Amino acid sequence: MYARLSSILFPIATLLFIGAIVWGYQEHQEKNSVLIKAENQYQRAFHDLSHHMGRLHDQLGQTLAVSSASQGMQRKGLVNVWRLTSQAQNEINQLPLAMLPFNKAEEFLTRISSFAYRTAVRDLTKQPLTPEELKTMKSLYKTAESVNLELGKVQDAVISDHLRWMDVEVAMASENSPNDNTIIDGFKAMDKQMGAYPETDWGPSAMSADRKLSTAGLDGKNMTMEEIKKKALDFLGHQARGADAKVTEDGSKSDMEAYTVTVKGQGGANIQLDYTRKGGHLLWFMNPREVKSRKLDFDTARNKASQFLIRHDYKDMTPITYDEYDHVAVFTYVRTIDGVKIYPDKVTVRVALDNGEGVGLQASDHVFAKKLLTPGKAKISKEQAQKGLNPEFRVEDYSLAVIENDMRETILCHEFVGRVNDHRYRIFMSAETGLEENIEEIPESAKAIAK
Repeated sequence: MYARLSSILFPIATLLFIGAIVWGYQEHQEKNSVLIKAENQYQRAFHDLSHHMGRLHDQLGQTLAVSSASQGMQRKGLVNVWRLTSQAQNEINQLPLAMLPFNKAEEFLTRISSFAYRTAVRDLTKQPLTPEELKTMKSLYKTAESVNLELGKVQDAVISDHLRWMDVEVAMASENSPNDNTIIDGFKAMDKQMGAYPETDWGPSAMSADRKLSTAGLDGKNMTMEEIKKKALDFLGHQARGADAKVTEDGSKSDMEAYTVTVKGQGGANIQLDYTRKGGHLLWFMNPREVKSRKLDFDTARNKASQFLIRHDYKDMTPITYDEYDHVAVFTYVRTIDGVKIYPDKVTVRVALDNGEGVGLQASDHVFAKKLLTPGKAKISKEQAQKGLNPEFRVEDYSLAVIENDMRETILCHEFVGRVNDHRYRIFMSAETGLEENIEEIPESAKAIAK
């Protein structure tokens, strides 16, 4: 009987054993195939990075070599610098460096890209490169040379020693690893080189591009937690009747010192408000209560939003866009001066469509916007500016407006709203030059309500 069972089971066991070996071999082959593919992608990204960093250094040198009167060649060079920097950033993101402190290098490349782009897009015939910007480019050129030397050492080691990027990934993922990998050491040296670049050497273009929000320039005194708590409860009014407010401090010892106030609202939802410490300016308010039905029409909701702003002392605001979701109407308002819309100075209001209650406010743009006293006077008339539009553009609305250009400078424009190619656009024509300053497509879902 046992002999009979053995004669049946032994072939079956043999087949299973052989099948397991074949399956394991196939799994091993597939795993190797995936690893080889990943290694090839890492190698390609690394050598592309090395190539583009070398090209970036060369392009900076070529841009510095041309005459200061050759604005066309300078612009072309700066555009190439911006393009090459963007490619280098993309290739760094493809390498397994997520666990490696590489923030200084990434910040350095971001600022080169921003500096090059914002310098290239301006009219260099009217605003040529300043001595400070040329000094900046010379420093960039020297730093790029140092970085390329370090990158070249890594590349030589990768090629001569047949180093694998998969080993880098394993080394960084291992908690007990000393991380003494040649590639890791090379990229740490690169990061150190880029981080050594002096912060003060950046020109005005880069500094305007990297504008950071800071409460230092705001009006008012530093507020206490109790003062902020009172402001929040006064703002909420009946929404916080009988409720207790909890105040926490955010951004201590930073450029954005603020307080967060949390209040238990009706229905159990946590209402939240953020205030700046200096001046006690409201940045954000949100009442996340559920809105189950729509009872108000568009006109009523807009009136409710306008009344909400006036009640909270946001004056001279004009609605420009409207959207709706989950029975909540969302309006964007901009400040107006003498009928001119000031786009950088804006707030967004959320209105519940069941009872018209204001359930949200985003006001940080309003708080940190440059407070203009006058929009200025247009040098180019509406009719002259309109001649610069596409002949097929059908104008539906017009107004004067102030926007920010690529240099973060406020500029007065003629704003034309209309259609071309079955889409709606806002086209801003400079009131000084008559040229296009900016173009925005207006999504069909965001209905324009500018008067």
